[in-house]
Amino acid sequence: MSGVQKRILIVDDDDEIRELLEFDVAQSGYFVDTAKDGMEGLHKALNNTYDLILLDVMMPKMNGFDVCKNIRQAKLAIPILMLTAKGTIDDKTEGFDCGADDYLVKPFDIQEVLLRIRVLLRRNQVEDKTSLSDEILKAGDIEIFPETLECVIVNKRVKLTPTEFEILYCLMQHFNNPVTLATLLDEVWGYDSNEDVRMLRVHVGGLRNKIEPNTKEPKYLHTVTNVGYKLTPFAEE
Repeated sequence: MSGVQKRILIVDDDDEIRELLEFDVAQSGYFVDTAKDGMEGLHKALNNTYDLILLDVMMPKMNGFDVCKNIRQAKLAIPILMLTAKGTIDDKTEGFDCGADDYLVKPFDIQEVLLRIRVLLRRNQVEDKTSLSDEILKAGDIEIFPETLECVIVNKRVKLTPTEFEILYCLMQHFNNPVTLATLLDEVWGYDSNEDVRMLRVHVGGLRNKIEPNTKEPKYLHTVTNVGYKLTPFAEE
């Protein structure tokens, strides 16, 4: 792995799963730290520097949802990949609402975990985008700030998760034009998987909650039936 070694925190109370993840993630070239419960994981996340967190949900002392909420309340934009046996769409929605960037259900394939890690780490390198001379960071009512993962819309500044930022960034580059679900999955996640379409919709819902005055009558982020989404930079009346 080129460049500075990435640091990953694994938070899981299951010794067997934690040790398996620690071994395979370290073998892939990452520096790994671990925590055995939610409280220890939160303490380490707030007091050390990591590039990504693998986070279980059902843990003693503090569950993963609360850990994730506390990390986001501390204004840390570190990517969080939840690994959990809680696999209903409501569980996943709660995870994303707490600020998670991706969600895998146990039992998982370790190669899938490593793929998601690579995608999240690459996606989080938002500073690389600032070198693109033709990128669009302001259009109409909307302005985005890669360095802080923030969006300003009609003088309202909102903090986005890395995934929400990537979705908005992608739509900004194609504003006023429909962007297919496949394009969004490829540009945001780095691969096209039909299984992740529902998760994409959950993230879009979270983004709408932050930028739309009324989510039931979107003025900026529109669904294009059987295609994907379209961003209108000026509010449609």
